[in-house]
This record gives sequence, C-alpha cells and structure tokens, in this order.
Amino acid sequence: MTDHLLPYLVNCSLLFTEEPLLRRPAAARAAGFGAVEFWWPFATAVPADREVDAFVTAVEEAGVTLAGLNFFAGDLAGPDCGVLSIPGRSAEFRDNVDVVAGIGERLGVRGFNALYGNRVDGADARDQDQLAIESIGAAAKAVAPFGGTVLIEPVSGPKPYPLRTAADAVAVVRRARAAGAANTGFLCDLYHLASNGDDLDAAIDAYADLVAHVQIADAPGRGEPGSGQLDLDRYLAALADRGYRGWVSLEYKPTGTTEASLAWLPRERRRGRTEEQS
Repeated sequence: MTDHLLPYLVNCSLLFTEEPLLRRPAAARAAGFGAVEFWWPFATAVPADREVDAFVTAVEEAGVTLAGLNFFAGDLAGPDCGVLSIPGRSAEFRDNVDVVAGIGERLGVRGFNALYGNRVDGADARDQDQLAIESIGAAAKAVAPFGGTVLIEPVSGPKPYPLRTAADAVAVVRRARAAGAANTGFLCDLYHLASNGDDLDAAIDAYADLVAHVQIADAPGRGEPGSGQLDLDRYLAALADRGYRGWVSLEYKPTGTTEASLAWLPRERRRGRTEEQS
C-alpha cells in the first residue's frame, strides 16, 4: 500500500488477541501504535466500577489514545447485534450510555460506535427506527460535552441487520441530525460495504463529507490488507482527496499472529499524527 497520509490505529478487539484484553493496549504500543479502539470490552452494559477502572488504567498506563469505543451491543454473533432499536432491550443501551460517556470523558475518546440493532420478530420496523433515533439522540447528547461523535455503521453477514449500504447508514445519520443530534457521523467500514456489494467508489464520492471514522479489512475473508482483493489504498486515497483526515482503524482478523499480519505496515506509519489524536 502506498502512502495516503491518513493515520492508522488498531482495533484491540480483533488484533492482539494473543494477549488478555487489558494487556492489549500495551501490546499495541509495543508494536508502534499510538492509538487504539475497542468494541464494548465488558460482558454487561453496566460493569462494576472496578472493571471500568481497570480498563481505563490499562489504556492510560500503555500511553495510547483510545480513539474509538463501541456502546454495549449485546451478543454480536447472536440475535441482537445492537440493542438500541430493540424494544425491551433499549433500556440496556440507555443505561450503558452513562458508562460509555464516563469512560470517554476520562480518556478523551472522540468516536463512539452505536450498532443499530437487528430487526426482531413481533416489532414493527418503523417503531424500531423511531426508537433508534431516540436512543442515538440520547447517546449523542451524553458525549457532546467532551467532543464525542456517535458513529453509525453498515454491517455484513446473515443477521437481520437493516443497515447494509452506505446510503442506509447515511439516512440514519441524517435523520439523527434532523432530530437534533448534530454530532452523529457515518462510520465507513470498507470491508462491510464491499461484502454487501456496495459500490465503494460511489459511496465515497457521495458521502465523504459525512464520514467520521473509517475501518478496514480486506475482502473476502476479513483479513489484513493484501490477503484479499480490495484495493484499499485507492479507497483511502479517495477519502483523503475528498477531505477526510481522521483515523483508519485496522479492524481485521489476522491470518496468523497479529505481528505477522502487520508486515505490510511500516512501523513509522503506525504512530499516527499528533494533530489527529486531539
């Protein structure tokens, strides 16, 4: 891959899994990264204070920026994959918002991924969509005081997740903004979009101004760049050309060890740029 000058960070929920979760920020730092992100790192929406404190301490002591954090989303491989739009479970999301905002304020997090939630039997899709906008609005309000942005992401796979294309996610971003949540943005995951058959060039051309975060993996397979067929460098260059200056998250499943999977990325490109970490 050539140099498009966008800063990289590493997703520690998929990479450095050779280490226990609390050691992964330090492992990322040892590999040369200055920033990391995590999916929700706890088993429940509202973990004990000691668990939260241990996580915050692990990030602080590693000396990395926590640039992204997911809200609680239930079992990602199960029937929920996001609870904010699921009747009967959205209260878990609301309870989780305060915990996420607390971590975000302590660690200076700026990006917060709110998985939209699967369609569920017995619930009207329009009611789920309205519930989603209300939940996203509550999350956006909670993270706004310290500069946070709620991210909306298309997802691939067989689950009944309704946001599949860039247009799907952007429609939610626009609805949320129209409802008052101005700090809502599009999480452009190139792997998920490609896996769903979306036109990446068209999506970047149409929606680059709404992109608030980028995640990458090669496709097919969700491995590291070079393991599949996506011209990731071209897409990242297109985003940069259209004005995107944020992070690019390595959110892939290494085909071998994490360190071996990073051979494509020179160590000097792993640190990121100081201005992008603020």
